[in-house]
Amino acid sequence: MKIIVTESIAEEGIQQLRDHGFEVDARFGIGREELLNIIADYDAIIVRSVTNVNKELLDRAPKIKVVGRAGNGVDNIDLQTCTSRGIIVVNTPESNTMAAAELAIAHAYALFRNLIQAVEAGRNHDFRRGNFIGKELEGKTVGIIGLGRIGSIVAKKLAGSNMKVIAYDPYITDERFENLGVKRCKTLEELLPQADLITIHTPKTAETIGIIGEREIAMCKDGVRLVNAARGGLINEKALYDALVSGKVAAAGIDVLEKEPNYNKKPEDQDYDNPLLHLPNCNITPHLGASTEEANYNVGTAVTKLVGQALNGMVVPAVNMPPIKAGNMEEIKPYIDICEDLGKIYFQTEKTPVDMIEIKYSGDLAEKETDILTLSVIKGFLEPVVRSTVNYVNAKNILQNMGVSFVESKYSKLEKYTNLVTVTFKNNDKELSVSGTVFAKTEIRIVDFFGYKMDFVPTDYVLAIQNNDVPGIIGKIGTCLGRHGINIDAMQWSRGKTEGKAESFVSVNQAVSKEVIEELRELEGVLRVSQICF
Repeated sequence: MKIIVTESIAEEGIQQLRDHGFEVDARFGIGREELLNIIADYDAIIVRSVTNVNKELLDRAPKIKVVGRAGNGVDNIDLQTCTSRGIIVVNTPESNTMAAAELAIAHAYALFRNLIQAVEAGRNHDFRRGNFIGKELEGKTVGIIGLGRIGSIVAKKLAGSNMKVIAYDPYITDERFENLGVKRCKTLEELLPQADLITIHTPKTAETIGIIGEREIAMCKDGVRLVNAARGGLINEKALYDALVSGKVAAAGIDVLEKEPNYNKKPEDQDYDNPLLHLPNCNITPHLGASTEEANYNVGTAVTKLVGQALNGMVVPAVNMPPIKAGNMEEIKPYIDICEDLGKIYFQTEKTPVDMIEIKYSGDLAEKETDILTLSVIKGFLEPVVRSTVNYVNAKNILQNMGVSFVESKYSKLEKYTNLVTVTFKNNDKELSVSGTVFAKTEIRIVDFFGYKMDFVPTDYVLAIQNNDVPGIIGKIGTCLGRHGINIDAMQWSRGKTEGKAESFVSVNQAVSKEVIEELRELEGVLRVSQICF
């Protein structure tokens, strides 16, 4: 599979993909028209903040399965179009956290001490230090807008500079504010008049675009200093320009712009301009938030790992699917596996269409978020019958297009197991259920198959055999398989509620041909044979 990388990431990440057999084209700074002309050849694209992965690009990319964003935000990616087409979008929100926080703090110090202006003057042989008298951060008040991962780090570090820290974030709990030692402002209007320094650390959403504009600046102290190292467009640039000229805002540190230049063009080829660039009290850096050696390595290797895993069909913490924290992946993976396996059973053993799927979570699972588990059931259910690629992004849409509904339920009481997932497939004629559990955190088991009690580890190849409950059947099945060179790895028989019948799960070491399956069906006493590939 082919992957194109359009913006600079760590070479280690690119090599990581090549080592796993992917063909990678590193085309840093590729022009838009050229990208549009070649994107049809690629299965995945990795970008940073400049490349616009919009509908125009996606319309020309029929093979794209994964979009990787090396960094935090995804405002340059059309999530709606990606989701509707089953394209997985991954990013690396935590890989550059420290780098982004430290840059915001660097801007704050530079603003208070006039560092950029002093350095520039020195380069021009102007050493009149009296022109660059600054202010100390000690004892001043910083107002932080957005107290998430990055905002929290900024709060801790500036508190270490003996600044009084206040913050506005309607989505963070009071407990979090207390743990950080930050005073909560219930509204933005409460924060603005108190702050000597305002620094923004929110995502770019409809709610936060232009969160600091002419009205908000008017509420601030005269001589306030502003920092935006989050996303372009959070500060209205026209309002900021006017305030910097008038002196209402003493200085601003800006790492992100509403419209950004091409960061790969040479100075002589650059055609970008912005009025803020011409103000001596506005320090503009070229989107350096993630530009440290450490962050570049972390972001590059993290995004390539996720893209590779997604292309190989593994579940990854994608932006456009139910949230999974990377640290929780190991814990939740066994439950994802058993749910997908339960979903896979139906169409490998039955042919009657399904009208509804009911998924019941019992025991410990009743207290957990189960969205990704439900998607796993649906994905497993569809894989045997849907020719197009099914993943955690498009599974629900495909199911709905088939006219199949699904419902979840949760029950905390459970006697035999600590956790249990039961999937019931329903149509007008009948209901069939399968159940699975996880033992000792990692050991998955199928414990009920269409009413037959089991304790079976799902393996790659399993024969589900229903037979008359009479002596000699096991021997006949073993002899038949042995005659064809097929080893039995594990076997379990279960008597069902229907008198005189039994069901077996036979784990074998290879796929069984249609001819052998037909031979098994013809054995005396064998009623039905299905091959299940987990």
